[in-house]
Amino acid sequence: MEIQETVERYAEIISKIAFVDVEVVDRRLFRVAGTGMFKAHVNEDMSSAGYTYSRVLETGERQIIYEPGKDPVCDQCPQKGVCGEEIEIAMPVRLGEEIIGVIGLVGNSKSRKRMILRNEKLYLDLIEQISDFIAGKAAEVEDSKDRMALLGAINHAINHMDQGVLLMGNDGTVAIANDYARRRLKEEDPVGKKAVIVPTGDTMNHRKEYRLSMGKRELSVLGEVYRVPGFTNQYSSVLLFEDTRDVQKRYYEMTATVRTVKVDNIVGSSPATMRMKEDIARIAGSTSTVLITGESGTGKEMVATAIWDLSGRKKNRFVAINCAAIPEALLESELFGYVKGAFTGADPNGRMGKFELADKGTIFLDEIGDMPLYLQAKLLRVLQERTIIRIGSNQVIPIDVRVIAATNKDLKEMIREKKFREDLYYRLNVIPLKIPPLRERKEDIEELTDYFAGRYAGLLGKTVRHITESVRRALAACPWRGNVRELENVVEFMVNMMGEDGVLDERTLPRDFWDDAEEEQIRRAEPQIGAFVTVDEEGVLKQARKVQKRIEAGELKGPLAGVPAAIKDNLCISGMRTTCSSRILSSFVPTYTAEAVRKLEKAGAVILGKTNMDEFAMGSTTETSAFGITRNPWNPDHVPGGSSGGSCAAVAANECFYALGSDTGGSIRQPSSFCGVTGIKPT
Repeated sequence: MEIQETVERYAEIISKIAFVDVEVVDRRLFRVAGTGMFKAHVNEDMSSAGYTYSRVLETGERQIIYEPGKDPVCDQCPQKGVCGEEIEIAMPVRLGEEIIGVIGLVGNSKSRKRMILRNEKLYLDLIEQISDFIAGKAAEVEDSKDRMALLGAINHAINHMDQGVLLMGNDGTVAIANDYARRRLKEEDPVGKKAVIVPTGDTMNHRKEYRLSMGKRELSVLGEVYRVPGFTNQYSSVLLFEDTRDVQKRYYEMTATVRTVKVDNIVGSSPATMRMKEDIARIAGSTSTVLITGESGTGKEMVATAIWDLSGRKKNRFVAINCAAIPEALLESELFGYVKGAFTGADPNGRMGKFELADKGTIFLDEIGDMPLYLQAKLLRVLQERTIIRIGSNQVIPIDVRVIAATNKDLKEMIREKKFREDLYYRLNVIPLKIPPLRERKEDIEELTDYFAGRYAGLLGKTVRHITESVRRALAACPWRGNVRELENVVEFMVNMMGEDGVLDERTLPRDFWDDAEEEQIRRAEPQIGAFVTVDEEGVLKQARKVQKRIEAGELKGPLAGVPAAIKDNLCISGMRTTCSSRILSSFVPTYTAEAVRKLEKAGAVILGKTNMDEFAMGSTTETSAFGITRNPWNPDHVPGGSSGGSCAAVAANECFYALGSDTGGSIRQPSSFCGVTGIKPT
């Protein structure tokens, strides 16, 4: 028993009052207390001789043995017949419904037996009372154990909470602190030390904000102070809190969508890309503001994350916000946060802003050129003062943030137009970094194509075995106005359209890919032909596409209908589509309005023929050309043809559109030198 010392005292009291020997055994029949002849045998096992006590433990009833050694209960006792006891009383010790032990009174002489018998009821009452005392003490011990177990469980639980717990007295002296509080306060044992808690007046995320300090350590925390019911001077209040930095970290993990790219993983080995990688490595170690400029789709955010990854702030957060994607009315609250009741429609619990979230880290302000002017002024102050104020609050919060901004707009032009603050521009443009468009680093196109093809093949469960050279040439010739993003989309489409052979060829290219190429050819030709600068190209292309659809529907014949394949394969026609293949040549050459033709004539071109046919015509070596140019002043390589005829092509011109061709100066069976009015030489 855990109350052995108490039981021994009770046994001594009974022995002295009753003039008998007393022993007490527990439920295992171990003697835990004894007087007289039992004193020397305390802590011995009685299971081989304590038959009376075994009966009491089994039945829960008291036993009085008037004739020890002769009573039936003694039949198995090894002391039967030689027992020195004259009388024995065994009383159970109850704890609730459980028998936890037995008290035995033993008279070892006839005189003591007579004394007990004369006062039997008195002895029974006495032993029963002592039994209750022992049971009460055992209950106290059990309750104490339960309380200690409960306190241990509570202590274990609060030490594993993801927030701090401080139990304090009236004067702020800490009585209990959990592990979280010790870690954040950097105190191994804050018990007995004074904590100072000062509210800031702001409410965020359902909790009040406080300044918690102990010694020289000060924290910004979110939490609540609760008054302890029935408090005392030592235990009067409890602070449940969470370090604001931990709240920021959790919020960041829930909202961050940034995909970090290391500088070595930037695809491309062109001189422009290699210079950009070197610039990233040089500026990463600085804390100065960076302004990244470049067209849409060039990878400005990728470059920003590469700078962050190489910087000393890599272990802290990278927070990105697109200034153009968030409504103007909400952008300020997203950047700087707000407190409870800051404005109508706001979250009643307040919200943390991106600048506060990025403290000690890096913030990326994408599309900075779309930021409204009134916010530009506030951002300028943040960059100068390195402090923020939440909307609806008066509290000034210091921040340590590196700013990286990006835009695809001409900020200097916006300054001239009074759409961007000049002072903010110079605050942002400390380290300028320009990303060249994809058309200025065409050497990267092949590497990017292979990278995206492999990536999307893996995502789609396919295998790319080969990319044809014609496709590679077509991709290299594309203007890529959408830059890397557009190339990625095209390659993803191609992988989706790829057949089981795993080959990316011209059949997998998007249909509008050729339209972009055609428009680019016309656009690039304009500087060489002044007469074409004001031509309605969109209208021309629109009409040309209508004709193409009629060809595909079988309503019209193509310009090379009926021409042998051998001739088609050797014929290169510049214009809408320039690749030398019969599939491409089933299309058409550029068409221009009557106004364009008049400009051509005025500029010196000689127009031999005009047509208004519903079908296409293709001249042969023996037929007269439908029309053509005998003199092309913009193409010095052009050689006028002879009277035997030459190659030409026509487009149905229901709305007076005209196609222009150039004489080959020879048989159509030879590779054509068709140049057209664009001045583009055949490939």
